[in-house]
Amino acid sequence: MDYHVNIFWSEEDQGYIADIPDLKGCSAFGLTPEEALHEVQIAKKAWIEAALSEDLPIPPPCYRPIIYQVGS
Repeated sequence: MDYHVNIFWSEEDQGYIADIPDLKGCSAFGLTPEEALHEVQIAKKAWIEAALSEDLPIPPPCYRPIIYQVGS
């Protein structure tokens, strides 16, 4: 599944945070945006595997940032 990923600088952590809004609590840290993206892809795989092992529903990708919603 292709989920939207947010990547942003965290002053507090002095690095980049990547998160997947559709997967509650799925986020990762990296010193660069690319590293954060790589790490969140690993976290996404682990999140989905954990949900499957617990028979929990996996939400479909539906998050769209407001910038993409304007004019649609």
